[in-house]
Amino acid sequence: MSVVRASRGGGGRGIALAALLLVAACSLPESERSAECIAPAAAGGGWDLTCRLTGRVLTRLSLVEGGMPTSNMPGAGGGVAYAHAVGQREGDTGVIFAASAATTLRLAQGQFGPLRAEDVRWVGAVGAEYGVVAVAADAPWQTLEELLTDWAARPDRIVVSGGSAVVGQDHMKVLLLGREAGIDPRTVRYVPFDGGGEALTSLLGGFVQVFSGDASEVVSHLETGSIRVLGVLSPERLEGLFAEVPTATESGYPVEWVTWRGFFAPPGIGAEAYEAWVARLSALAESEEWAAARDQARLRPYVMVGADFEAFVDRQVEEFRGMAREIGLIR
Repeated sequence: MSVVRASRGGGGRGIALAALLLVAACSLPESERSAECIAPAAAGGGWDLTCRLTGRVLTRLSLVEGGMPTSNMPGAGGGVAYAHAVGQREGDTGVIFAASAATTLRLAQGQFGPLRAEDVRWVGAVGAEYGVVAVAADAPWQTLEELLTDWAARPDRIVVSGGSAVVGQDHMKVLLLGREAGIDPRTVRYVPFDGGGEALTSLLGGFVQVFSGDASEVVSHLETGSIRVLGVLSPERLEGLFAEVPTATESGYPVEWVTWRGFFAPPGIGAEAYEAWVARLSALAESEEWAAARDQARLRPYVMVGADFEAFVDRQVEEFRGMAREIGLIR
């Protein structure tokens, strides 16, 4: 199935959505329509949000019967759940696993041991967030250029916080920015925290000078004026509170980072079951219910399903592997 992009309104849209709902509801036998979503982390994070939000809307649209409960399976940055999918859930048509760019990044770095992207079936992405770089409101830097120029001159004086592990997404964002500014990645001082909330607390407490995270994580602080966002890692400017924040590319540092939110299914589920999940996510993405839920969760429209998504994941793993080699993280 080709890329599906959510839209609002229009008679043609209504007919297309009705067709998708019919396909998604009828693609599996009655006994196989109940479902489970596994979030590869503890409750409260992005993977957990992806499962719970999607399950709620799929249930409202009657695309799964009896609801789609979320099971949390933390460990090894998603590696425990990935190994569970491959080793214990092969052929299970009733389960999907939350994934994101963090998943493909870890696959690219070989952090899941011998497991590879092709060991599972990549179903689709239904939303996204974009990376941001922020400082406290009283920080001396007014622009991203000022920060990176100062950072390059004295890298030992600046410490970055983020909600991902070392060499995870938030760390990679600043490593790539640093590379564009001529900063040796080995000199970047990064402190990982258990989520963006703790990382922001360290910024506001003055323990670090820079925060690397996603746009949704900083909204409340931006509203109160306690932080200043110096750049967004998106192809073009974001709307709303971020409308006046330039992209990193605008500031002279061509770095983009999209944290897509999506799913994979276990291996061996067969073409019919796989296409049923693709149809479900396509119907979800085209619905007004999803648009409202996505906006409430501060996710951006970003929809890619089926074969297009599988090809995208393969490309992204290779791109991330190249990035990791370029900045000296792997050989």
